[in-house]
Amino acid sequence: MAVLVNGFVCKNPMDVKAEDFFLAAKLDMPRDTKVSKVGSNVTLINVMRIPGLNTLGISLARIDYAPLGENPPHTHPRATEILTVLEGTLYVGFVTSNPENKFLSKVLNKGDVFVFPEGLIHFQFNPNPYKPAVAIAALSSQNPGAITIANTVFGSKPAISDDVLAKAFQVEKKTVDWLQAQFWADNQN
Repeated sequence: MAVLVNGFVCKNPMDVKAEDFFLAAKLDMPRDTKVSKVGSNVTLINVMRIPGLNTLGISLARIDYAPLGENPPHTHPRATEILTVLEGTLYVGFVTSNPENKFLSKVLNKGDVFVFPEGLIHFQFNPNPYKPAVAIAALSSQNPGAITIANTVFGSKPAISDDVLAKAFQVEKKTVDWLQAQFWADNQN
């Protein structure tokens, strides 16, 4: 009988193979940023792709950004993220929690590193209209989760009441209805 740890099978150590810790992920290959409306493509390597990561508390992502592409405001409920720019320039930032809601941001260049604390809303944006950017992120969980703010608030199924959202965002219901009618794309692969 299989034993589950963190919701994933924990193999008997006698049955572990090198393949449990390996993935031919081809992270050296550029990803298609045209597949998402936001102009980015996130390739996450987590416990779902490498079973040997279970209980190790780490995962990795390659993020490709089109010119003017972004990894939109999102949060990782179970992980801190450290991002390294491999190519190009990124404008990044995060917002601290209530009541301060302090916005901290920085422009990063090739080789620069920035940390996004666990659970805080953050983003990355490529400000260059001509050149793509690439980053690698390490996350402190084998399954960090990702909650993209716009998708969650305006693209939930079933939809959150437009009365609730109109009051929360202090806008008219027709604005909420318009936002909810948009196609909320996912850039996570």
